[in-house]
Amino acid sequence: MTHFSTIGLIGHLNNERAVYSIKRLIRFLQLRNKAFVLEAETAGLITDASLVAAAQQVIDMETLGQVCDLVIVVGGDGSLLRGARALAKYHVPLLGVNRGRLGFLTDITPDDIENKVDEVLAGKFTAEKRFLLDMEVKRDGQVIDKADALNDVVLHPGKFIHMLQFEIYVDGVFVTSQRSDGLIVSTPTGSTAYSLSGGGPILHPTLDAIVVVPMNPHTLSSRPIVVAGNSEISIRVGEHNRAEPMVTCDGSSHVEVQTGDEICIRKKEQLLELLHPLDYNFYQRCRSKLGWGGHLLRE
Repeated sequence: MTHFSTIGLIGHLNNERAVYSIKRLIRFLQLRNKAFVLEAETAGLITDASLVAAAQQVIDMETLGQVCDLVIVVGGDGSLLRGARALAKYHVPLLGVNRGRLGFLTDITPDDIENKVDEVLAGKFTAEKRFLLDMEVKRDGQVIDKADALNDVVLHPGKFIHMLQFEIYVDGVFVTSQRSDGLIVSTPTGSTAYSLSGGGPILHPTLDAIVVVPMNPHTLSSRPIVVAGNSEISIRVGEHNRAEPMVTCDGSSHVEVQTGDEICIRKKEQLLELLHPLDYNFYQRCRSKLGWGGHLLRE
């Protein structure tokens, strides 16, 4: 067995399939005599009091990062994003069990829970570092709000679809001005999410790069660009007429912005560690999740 002494469990909220898998995972950990703790909101979903009582503690997300040396997330990519934003600063590795739809970040299928988690606990896994983005909104030089994202930071028109005007700077150097529906700034992890839907490139998750994708730009020559991972990207909001623009991080945190505001985006200092089963393969994941072609038939 490995050094994982206390395992944290997080489940997708409002997903009965995830709750079923959490219960199954608890019973497996009990059989292995492994200490585990439950995230408080997750514990509230489990109706079997004996399973909740088997946990060492029921604690909030922040405390989870302080007491665990492994956290297993049961849900979809959104659940893992939620866990990643809260736990990256504690350097706790995350392992995902997929009970969502696409499941790009959650590797283990429900049928393989016991086998794959057992392998990870036995040290049979690969570890991968992913970076997050820090986002700040500045108004008159003062930071008025901040958030972070594992997938992407998106400037968009808010409640109504109106074209936005803004300028883009990289490391203080002016790049271009745009009229468009907004802008997606994505990590390699997020390049297979909203950025891909917006026409951005797929980046291998280990690349040290950031992709900037315009959303429905007014000029056909406006295209996605890829910049170095240590770049600071600044978006200066121009006149937006009837729009009420917002900045959204991972589709979760929302910040309203105004004309003249500056949105500053840079790589977060703390890295997230994701654990994968030994048979994990990024390109196979693209084939299965995105419908890429397999091998050609050979006579």
